[in-house]
Amino acid sequence: MIERIVLISLLTLIIHSAETLSYAVRIAGIRSGKLAIALSLTGMIVLISRTSNIAQGTMTGKVVDFAKNHLEFNLVGNFRIILAAASLGTLLAIALFPTFIALSGRMVSHMEKAESVPKMIRNVLRVDVIQHSFYHFRMPKWEMVQRLRAGGLPKRLMIMNCFVTAIYTVGVLAALYAAFLPGQYNIGASQSSGLINGVATILLTILIDPQVALLTDKALSKKAKLSSINKVFGALMFSRFCGTLLAQVILIPAAYWIKTIVPYL
Repeated sequence: MIERIVLISLLTLIIHSAETLSYAVRIAGIRSGKLAIALSLTGMIVLISRTSNIAQGTMTGKVVDFAKNHLEFNLVGNFRIILAAASLGTLLAIALFPTFIALSGRMVSHMEKAESVPKMIRNVLRVDVIQHSFYHFRMPKWEMVQRLRAGGLPKRLMIMNCFVTAIYTVGVLAALYAAFLPGQYNIGASQSSGLINGVATILLTILIDPQVALLTDKALSKKAKLSSINKVFGALMFSRFCGTLLAQVILIPAAYWIKTIVPYL
């Protein structure tokens, strides 16, 4: 079972790294003036995370089945390890962010030349292209944090993004732990993760995405400085990390909340 927890944690790390690094592709699109191509690449990256999320849910469900038959198994402790992997994946993405912006710019260029995803993948997987990609490696610098602090941060946007990230991060695990708790409607509780993540997606679409889109349009039309959109994405990354930490706090309360509302659904 240890191997399964490690694999689930790895998938969780991939999910949160991919979703955080999708911001880098958007910035590359803004810098190159080819945002539409960048957004198509962002969709590919998010697809990776969504696919990993499906596998994560199925594999974690088997962990719950194991815990029901082995009461000595520390289910909550192992769930917290998985949540820690979400935080680690976000931190890894933040560390790789400068490098991924440079690589994303090259991906946008390859996509424009290839005019299709299969041709682009074939081109970027060439040995010479892979070797050249190491020249784009950028170490994160402390100046990034200093620039982020200059002029203040969009606190309201950060709080909302932190809250939404926490819900999304804990959704599957809270639903499965609710199914583990004694009582009725265990199957209904295990299936409620889609409802929870759906609420998080709605909040993201209504409260966060429009603000980011407005700032992006201003940057493209030169009505706002590029540094301002860089600051916004930096704030979103930091708040995502805080959201994964908040998920640790709300794991148990969210599970009991699910257990309470399932009979009324």
